[in-house]
Amino acid sequence: MAESYDCIVLGVGGFGSSTVYHLAKRDLRVLGIDQFPLAHDRGSSHGDTRIIRKAYFEHPAYVPLLQRAYQLWDEVQSEYADLTANSAEHLLLNRCGVFSAGPHNGIVVNGIRQAAKQHALAYEDISASDAKDRFPGYQIPEGFDIVFESEAGYLHVERCVSAFGQLAQQHGATLKTNEQVIGWSSTSNAVEVKTDNDTYHADSLIITAGAWSDQILDRLNLPLTVLRKVLLWHQTADRSFDVDAGRGGFFFDMPYGRFYGFPCLDGRTVKLAEHSGGETVHDPLNLDRSLKPSDTANVRKFLSEVMPNLDIEPSRHVVCMYTMTPDENFIIDRHPEFANVCYGAGFSGHGFKFTSSIGEALADIATTGSSALPIEFLSPRRFLQA
Repeated sequence: MAESYDCIVLGVGGFGSSTVYHLAKRDLRVLGIDQFPLAHDRGSSHGDTRIIRKAYFEHPAYVPLLQRAYQLWDEVQSEYADLTANSAEHLLLNRCGVFSAGPHNGIVVNGIRQAAKQHALAYEDISASDAKDRFPGYQIPEGFDIVFESEAGYLHVERCVSAFGQLAQQHGATLKTNEQVIGWSSTSNAVEVKTDNDTYHADSLIITAGAWSDQILDRLNLPLTVLRKVLLWHQTADRSFDVDAGRGGFFFDMPYGRFYGFPCLDGRTVKLAEHSGGETVHDPLNLDRSLKPSDTANVRKFLSEVMPNLDIEPSRHVVCMYTMTPDENFIIDRHPEFANVCYGAGFSGHGFKFTSSIGEALADIATTGSSALPIEFLSPRRFLQA
């Protein structure tokens, strides 16, 4: 007879790998299933780095989740260091700081200040004259306000997913990769998951399927749209962008789009991308991974205006996906038909930094029916009330 589990997690990307880790730490029998290998490049959690920050302009209600996420990232880092003999190559989080620039009355700068004041977070307002010394290499548009958060930084994204997976297995979890889910079903006290390789049973199920959420949760008719997004690396000889020189990340709220990026990590290239825009993806398995002229049009304009010391043509690119909700806030809930099924979806291109805390929240819901973390504002019921 096939082994039965306490919980099965469908999708072991950023959120799924964290959820498996948190469940396994509770000495539960956990199975994680993914159609791709661990820390793969076919979904949303890849491309070397992701920004992390606390003063959250998107919505101040995210800040407590971020504060918990930071605590958990430090705990995971410590545990992963023990597993990997504390090698610098296995660092997960770098608090190098991030500065944001935009119009005085813009959503980004105002949102950062409001979130910081509401939650008593440290941040700096930087004058235009000081910014020239603090952030060389950038031509910040005249009239822009500039704010800096020293606790912000970046996460090594594939490394984080791999760390969650390895640590989960250390705690006894089972991972089944390269298996495609055919379907799942639930009764009041059991779930069944069929893949192209086997059939698995458990007491509960957590679905963190990323761009495939709409397919796996098709009966819920969640308001999800998948967007194609391009990450770019541009060469530079300007050492003022180097992380070794103490440089951090950046976020610009321009009239024609929002752009973010990272310090130079390899001594040669700076990674950046346009956060806004994106083409709709109808089939995540057949994502167009080529680089098209439309992918770089706004970035070229941004580079010419703000970062002219970077080569205008990218030397490397990666394509990933944003799974968007109408209000760009996450969806986390129990399944309305099955109390032993819960899910997280629609992380809208800004979710990875939360994987440590949202994984904990999903583990809470699956084991106790609720979480002490403040996730009520992420319920899908908000769309029914609109």
